Amino acid sequence: MNQATASFPVTITPDALAQLTRIVKRKGQPGSHIRIGVKGGGCSGYEYVVKLDTRSIDGDAVLETDELKVVCDPKSAKLLQGSTLIYTGNLIGGAFKFENPNVKKSCGCGSSFVLK
Repeated sequence: MNQATASFPVTITPDALAQLTRIVKRKGQPGSHIRIGVKGGGCSGYEYVVKLDTRSIDGDAVLETDELKVVCDPKSAKLLQGSTLIYTGNLIGGAFKFENPNVKKSCGCGSSFVLK
């Protein structure tokens, strides 16, 4: 894996990387990449974001492989530092999941969280 920014805040497991690559190939347009991040909302205060994007933000952390580019904005990078993005790959309802050491608690559904 070629990492353009040595300090990319999130480790992405091979299964998650493969799934993200499939998503970009199937649904992306030219210049598409994956944006991961955090936004305000949810029942606990913050929600994770994993989406297709074509724009760049000044200061984005960038991780690139031969087939995929993943970016994270500077504010989210601070909240995600040391996290791991996994893909559950369950037969029914496979999903992405963040394992974030900065979380104090998360809601019952696991999609929103409170920081330490």
